[in-house]
Amino acid sequence: MGRVVVEVMPKPEILDPQGKAVVGALPRLGFTQFTSVRQGKRFELEVEGDVTPEVLAAAQEAAVTLLSNPVIEDVVRVADAVTDAAATTVEGAA
Repeated sequence: MGRVVVEVMPKPEILDPQGKAVVGALPRLGFTQFTSVRQGKRFELEVEGDVTPEVLAAAQEAAVTLLSNPVIEDVVRVADAVTDAAATTVEGAA
């Protein structure tokens, strides 16, 4: 079974109240190095078999037509979760 990851973010010109709330809370928790936060969405789509270029193309189409609102959001990533896992794994995360 394969898995495709789709990430969607608000367009830069769209206000992000959740991101503003997080960036305001970070310094209070001791995280002073961060100056901006944008909050997006992550989808994980499972498929039977391997993730092929055709599956990725279908996921891209689904991301643009259903998973995102193209008026206010951009699809920023569509990737095979297995081959992309090394780039997104955080040390110490479960």
